[in-house]
Amino acid sequence: MPDRLSQMRGLYRLIDVRTILVVGGGYAGFYAAWKLERRLRPGEARVVLIDPRPYMTYQPFLPEVLAGSVEARHAAVSQRRHLKKTKIISGTVVRIDHATRTVTVRPAEGPEHPLAYDTIVVTAGAVTRKLAIPGVAERAIGLKHVEEAVAIRDQLLTSFDRASTLPPGPRRQRLLTVTFVGGGFSGVEGFGELLSLATALVRAYPELDPKELDFHLVEARDRILPEVSAEQGRWVVRSLEKRGAHVHLGALVTSATGGHVVLSTGVAFESELIVWTAGNAANPMVHRHTDLPIDARGLLVVRADLRVGTEDAPVPDAWGAGDDAAVPDLAAGGGSVTVPNAQHAVRQGKLLARNLLAELRGREVRRYRHHSLGTVATLGLGRGIFEWKGIVIRGFPAWLMHRGYHVLAVPSWERKVRVLAIWLAAAVFGRDIVSLASVQHPRHAFVVGGDPAVLAIDPEPVTGGGEPSSVPGGPH
Repeated sequence: MPDRLSQMRGLYRLIDVRTILVVGGGYAGFYAAWKLERRLRPGEARVVLIDPRPYMTYQPFLPEVLAGSVEARHAAVSQRRHLKKTKIISGTVVRIDHATRTVTVRPAEGPEHPLAYDTIVVTAGAVTRKLAIPGVAERAIGLKHVEEAVAIRDQLLTSFDRASTLPPGPRRQRLLTVTFVGGGFSGVEGFGELLSLATALVRAYPELDPKELDFHLVEARDRILPEVSAEQGRWVVRSLEKRGAHVHLGALVTSATGGHVVLSTGVAFESELIVWTAGNAANPMVHRHTDLPIDARGLLVVRADLRVGTEDAPVPDAWGAGDDAAVPDLAAGGGSVTVPNAQHAVRQGKLLARNLLAELRGREVRRYRHHSLGTVATLGLGRGIFEWKGIVIRGFPAWLMHRGYHVLAVPSWERKVRVLAIWLAAAVFGRDIVSLASVQHPRHAFVVGGDPAVLAIDPEPVTGGGEPSSVPGGPH
């Protein structure tokens, strides 16, 4: 390993080009690399980006992906298509040793190996916050990646198909029961969109009664959507309840074993689909496997100019932004830090690129200060809410504002056009209600060969190893 590092450093000194290493290809990392490669002069620096996924997920589109309003691939922005001058490594950084300017990379294939750099940009993002609740790890699906949104949609559609073949009763009711845990933006938007899909979907199943739909939103606090005012949060609850949903405030999930959901309030019910959106947790690599300074929550300590460190003790050649960094919120003041959302991460990524270029060229860097453009959320097809400095817009106009803002915000004209085309097609022809849950078990048809005897014995899809799965189309 030392010999390899020496060779790498010798090569870099020979060609005298700085290596800027970006850890993580989410909003902040993608935009930092994208803007850097557009503005760097030839031979000024090379950009290397390491991420286990070959795309950046545009997370605000995930609720519409699970509702079928946006094609799954259109919520994913290809790194190689847009980062043509950046060296992309498919893998995960498992350790940062800034003292020696090296990271340990675990590639998609092959053994772990060290990689040297001159400047590091840590934008590894956060992970879904999980709690040690019985049954959650086995049953729940998150809503942070495209694959999860697709799995949620397919499981709902599959549940409708299966419920339509059953007589009214507990099993059919379980298949038509959906539970979301977490009343933040991700949970409320996903819940509203899936409720909208289910309400429209039941019309295509004459065997089912719309009153059988049973949607539950569970939130530990006494309100949902903390980003909007308390009054507007209450309005959202009333709006969801008018559509037949059950909103459980001040409630915790104490168990979800086998799909039997038990709340701290004593309420219990059977739920086939459980979606976990109960906030973010610190990235384990940032929290435990780096010599860079972190705070009590496991977030990178960064200054307002996005350098790692404090005002009095900056860390040379280290920068951070996004959900894994405690970026001071100068607009709010009071020692607060920016909330982990797309609006901040995108703008921080762009500022990272500007400040890195400024440092390379001996210019003054800028501090991050962003005044909110307001809060807008979708609550299902044709429903939304917008709030900004006391101005509140609800219903269809807010929903249009949500779509308009995000189609402008998603990077590249190619993605904007694709998303608009899907929306226009859906407006003319309606939602696509085909489930592709079987794609999660691609060998099933090959293994059973359509043999009725095999299907009668084992009606569940099989995994790659030929064993039956316990939840068709669900989490594994």
